[in-house]
Amino acid sequence: MANIRVSVALLALLAAAGGGAARGAQPIEYAIKASYLYKFAPFVQWPATAFETPTAPLSICIAGTDPFGPALSEAVRGQRVNGHPIVVRRIDAVRPGLTCQILYVGGEDTSAALQAVAHEPILTVTDRNRGGSGGMIQFVMMAGRVRFSIDQAAALGSGIAISSKLLGLAVSVNR
Repeated sequence: MANIRVSVALLALLAAAGGGAARGAQPIEYAIKASYLYKFAPFVQWPATAFETPTAPLSICIAGTDPFGPALSEAVRGQRVNGHPIVVRRIDAVRPGLTCQILYVGGEDTSAALQAVAHEPILTVTDRNRGGSGGMIQFVMMAGRVRFSIDQAAALGSGIAISSKLLGLAVSVNR
């Protein structure tokens, strides 16, 4: 978990040093969220059926509004989790049977997308401040910092186990 904190601190420091204030807070916020998205993966256990093969890529899918731009693809370049290379896919629509391990749903209305994969082994992530239904992990801004809450019950209902280390960092956990 120290790695997540260090990465977030480094991203914030680099953004501030590089004129982040002149560009506004949103690019920094989404660079931090991009880092979190892939750093959640080592603390999540998916059922074996979530991957086609033991070395298949771990897919992070972005549906709806993509606030990350190239930051997410750059953050995951060369990264692996438990032998799985990480890939980013931007998708037009969320449908049952989607082959992603992590799904970020952006935009105002997340309900239909989340409903489409409600009981599938996909870790769903949303922004709480955008409205709509919440994912298993919801980003929330608190005192100018990116934090997250976790709906552990939803994760367990989809066959996903979230590490107690990650649960301990959440601002709230729905059990």
